[in-house]
Amino acid sequence: MNFQEHIKNLRKILSYKVFTSLIFLLLGLLIFAILFTNVKPETYNMELFSIADKTIRSPKTIEDEQKTAEERKRAAEEVEEVYVHNKETAQNRVLLLTSIFDFVKEVNQEEEDSKSKHSNSSKLSLLKTKLTADVTEDVTESISDRSLTRLLEADEEDLEKARTVLIANVEAIMDRKIREEQLERERSAINSRIEAAALEKNVEEAARELGKYAIVPNDIYDPALTEEKQQQAMEEVEPVKILQGQVIVQEGHLIDRDIYRQLEMLGLLKSTPTVQPFAGLAIFVLLCMGALYLPFTKLKVVEDKKLSQLLLVAIVFIGALTVMKIFGWIEQHHQSGIAYIYPAAVAPMLIRVMVNERFALITAMLLAACGSIVFHGGISGTIHVEIALYILFSGLAGILFLSERNERLTLLRAGLMIACVNILLIFFLLFIRSGQISHLEYFYYLLFGGVSGILSAILTMGILPFLEAGFGILSTMRLLELSSPNHPLLKKILIEAPGTYHHSVMVANLAEAACETIGANGLLARVGAYYHDIGKTKRPHFFIENQMSMENPHNKLNPATSKDIIIAHAADGAAELRKHKMPKELIDIAEQHHGNTLLKYFYYKAKEQFQEAEESEYRYPGPKPRSKEAAVISLADCVEAAVRSLKNPTPAAIQSLVDSIVQDRLLDGQLDECDITIKQLEQIKSTFCETLSGFFHSRIEYPGNNEQKVM
Repeated sequence: MNFQEHIKNLRKILSYKVFTSLIFLLLGLLIFAILFTNVKPETYNMELFSIADKTIRSPKTIEDEQKTAEERKRAAEEVEEVYVHNKETAQNRVLLLTSIFDFVKEVNQEEEDSKSKHSNSSKLSLLKTKLTADVTEDVTESISDRSLTRLLEADEEDLEKARTVLIANVEAIMDRKIREEQLERERSAINSRIEAAALEKNVEEAARELGKYAIVPNDIYDPALTEEKQQQAMEEVEPVKILQGQVIVQEGHLIDRDIYRQLEMLGLLKSTPTVQPFAGLAIFVLLCMGALYLPFTKLKVVEDKKLSQLLLVAIVFIGALTVMKIFGWIEQHHQSGIAYIYPAAVAPMLIRVMVNERFALITAMLLAACGSIVFHGGISGTIHVEIALYILFSGLAGILFLSERNERLTLLRAGLMIACVNILLIFFLLFIRSGQISHLEYFYYLLFGGVSGILSAILTMGILPFLEAGFGILSTMRLLELSSPNHPLLKKILIEAPGTYHHSVMVANLAEAACETIGANGLLARVGAYYHDIGKTKRPHFFIENQMSMENPHNKLNPATSKDIIIAHAADGAAELRKHKMPKELIDIAEQHHGNTLLKYFYYKAKEQFQEAEESEYRYPGPKPRSKEAAVISLADCVEAAVRSLKNPTPAAIQSLVDSIVQDRLLDGQLDECDITIKQLEQIKSTFCETLSGFFHSRIEYPGNNEQKVM
């Protein structure tokens, strides 16, 4: 019992959707389980201030946020405070002093003009009023009344001298940058300068106070600009990262607080496990399942065959992944570079031969992705891009160099081409690293790549027959084997029914050409045609092509008996093919190539003899053709027999006969259960007419649209 029969048994219990869902669920779980240890972070039982018993490296690249924050804080602290020098401050202070002296002079002038003596208090009050009203800065709060009074009491000459000295020195001092912390020093400097000017004592005292008042900071701290500079300095600091593969602690070294913090941050401590790698792996598995599910839904085959192909892809994929896991373990623990021996092209080639090219390409890409995880370079949770490229190109080479015929020799040639691609890719990977590699290492790497290609071809040839037998899948290679004239059943037809053998070969030529024209499987049609009349070997002489010069035995039988013998050959052929465990597709063709057509010759003969013959009794039991290949063989079988019976098979006569036969089969409903279109029927007829060239023995003509073949 093969897998297809097991599937049918399970389908009796489970629905199609449930069964499909279970396959995808199981496949996803198996992929997750196989890759689990490759993403599982290795954790250690380390204590703070203990001695490391092994060297620990970082499994990933990660930002050390704490160190980054410290570096940015240090960069901000190193930024000097930003001061803004206001050159207009000196001019404003000089103008302020000038205004004060002008107001003093104005008050004294008003007193002279009034020709009346005012008291010092009234003059002071008037001066303060003017200073308060006309000056933007209220100097009366900073300059004492005593100093203002002394200015009012000073004579004009001393006052003018004080003005000149004060303004000159304020301008000189304020021309420099003065910060808040330098203010007292500059005020002391102006006091010294005023003392050196030898002013009248009272005026000098007032001038010192005015000078001290006039000297103010002109280089002002700007907090906003300073903060902007600090922010810029912080942004320029590159994040501090712990790089993948970086040594965190050497064996025998003390685990201090900083090292312990890094181990904790990387999730390398048993006390701080992380689930992120497993969540990432789950997402990866979901993507893999999606990549398989979408093309699976677009397969245009019956449900049982679709499930069989899905199981095949799943088993081949899991098998390839398991072998990859073994190579990964050897790579990590024993022999570096052994990954290049991994036969990456086996799974894509098997699926290319047994399913289709699309699934093979998807398998190659998914295995490459899985390989990047399995061959992680000894650091859990990392991705090995180089080996992923190697597996991908090796798998693609297996698909591309595998020809349509897929013979054994073709597989070996494909293996050689895969080996060449592997070697070229290894050269690429070695050269692009620009590393120091010895000649011996080059030899080993290239040997590994060559062995991988040859091993892929050998394993494909060895595994293919088991998968074909187990899944009942009819591959191109299997068809080529069945088409060999040395096959026991074909030898049986040739020896026991040579006319049938010749007829089958002619039908095969017609069917293959027509199927290739409409995009069907031409090789399947050819092989199916070879075996479609195997049932005639049970009673070969009852079929006219095998009678040679002998008398037709049907002449001595009644129509009912002849009908039973002829109709039985379809069932007999299917039984013979089942007995030899032939593929289901060939059995279906043997059963379906006559559909439920009417044996017109014997039906008309019975009508002539008994007048009460039932048409249904003279029809084949079916089923009708359900595939394009079976339908084409059915038409080719009838056309070949009919054209052979023509006495003068001219192109026009052949064209007329082909049109008549196809039209009759169409009207009789024989093509209702297959998906051949009217356009394809026209292409089939055209191909038949072009292919038919001549036959080597004549047939008698039978009534009824010339469908005279006794089958």
